[in-house]
Amino acid sequence: MTTRGSCLCGQVRFEIDGDFESFYLCHCTHCRKDTGSAHAANLFSGTASLRWLAGADTVRRYQLPATRHVKSFCSVCGSAVPTEQPELKVLVVPAGCLDDDIRLRPTAHLFVASKAGWDEDLEQVPAFDGLPRS
Repeated sequence: MTTRGSCLCGQVRFEIDGDFESFYLCHCTHCRKDTGSAHAANLFSGTASLRWLAGADTVRRYQLPATRHVKSFCSVCGSAVPTEQPELKVLVVPAGCLDDDIRLRPTAHLFVASKAGWDEDLEQVPAFDGLPRS
């Protein structure tokens, strides 16, 4: 299976060949900080391969010192993009950067003890198809 993805500005484009084994929603403090959101939504594969189609030279990698927490991102727009972690034998792909739909549903929420205090009962919050009207 081949899955395509890109960053927000389109400078970085890639393909993933292979399947994802898991899909985690991580609520740890590191993931909340690097996404600016309630959680990171990452796909994991120990067998898939990453092929950069464009913009590999604009991808930057940041590893939080003294941790295994790594983030790769487009240096133009800041979008999260896949990270190869050969030392862990895993490819980590932010679900939001994929252009193709995937069938895999989230496997689990992780580090829920670190979850944001406002991240409760969100299904009760009003939902809109676009911006709400004033």
